[in-house]
Amino acid sequence: MPSSPSRSLALITGASLALLAGCGSSSDSKGDGSSASDSASSAPSKISVIASTNVWGDVVEQIGGDHVDVTSIISDPDQDPHSFEADTQNQLALSKAKIVVENGGGYDDFVDRMLKSSNSSAEVINAVKVSGKTAPKGGELNEHVWYDFPTVATIADSIATALGKADPADAAVFTKNAETFKTKLTPLESKEAQIKKEHGGEGIGITEPVPLYMTEASGLVNKTPAEFSEAIEEGSDVSAKVLQETLALYTGKQVKALVYNAQTSGPQTEKVENAAKTAGIAVVPVTETLPKGKDYLGWMTANVDALASALAK
Repeated sequence: MPSSPSRSLALITGASLALLAGCGSSSDSKGDGSSASDSASSAPSKISVIASTNVWGDVVEQIGGDHVDVTSIISDPDQDPHSFEADTQNQLALSKAKIVVENGGGYDDFVDRMLKSSNSSAEVINAVKVSGKTAPKGGELNEHVWYDFPTVATIADSIATALGKADPADAAVFTKNAETFKTKLTPLESKEAQIKKEHGGEGIGITEPVPLYMTEASGLVNKTPAEFSEAIEEGSDVSAKVLQETLALYTGKQVKALVYNAQTSGPQTEKVENAAKTAGIAVVPVTETLPKGKDYLGWMTANVDALASALAK
């Protein structure tokens, strides 16, 4: 039987009230009348930063704190940055970044390739360019500038400046954090100065130029033939003659320690490591990226301490 007009009106009114009640009980609503989406939109957004490796990514986090969202493209300590190939996810992340921190000097060319093929308007910090370091006459540039503490201090200032441009309201926070970070670098330089005082002029061996800024600041002399370390860094074979010259450093005990890159090894570097161990010469492993569970300062403190301990034996 058809509904009367009054019954239809009552049904419509009841349904409307039920709908309103349902909206009022939604989990998205707030007691003050604002919605969760309103709250999310009012929350300060973080500055998106892409770093080529977790070394520079950690430095950014030290300075940016909770104001930054950092993605480090290479964070695996077993990954060789020289041979890394970026993928579409890396490209997408870079296209959304406000700031990009790369090492430069040919170390992480994959970043430059991505920047060229993207429409990114990010501010780019190139650590080698900021450092002002160039190749010595007749030699090659040592691009591993994160082992040079004065350079890292300069990069910290550049990062603070870039973050301040992206978030002017918190610029003072970034400057203060950079100053705090640089203060924590000072004990590392003091430890290098102490090594230089106690062991300046003593010889060491390397497999690659990775630790040279640290060993040179410590007053140590690299005795490894340049042809050996250059070939290892480039992934080339070392001639039999150069290999024998290198091994003689250890069999003849011409060096106090071997500071070798544990991140890239092969038959020839293993021969050098074995020769050092057989001769009773201290071996100090170093890496190019942060070991798991370490931040930059803790990592470098461990490296300098290990060098000092090896030389004291």
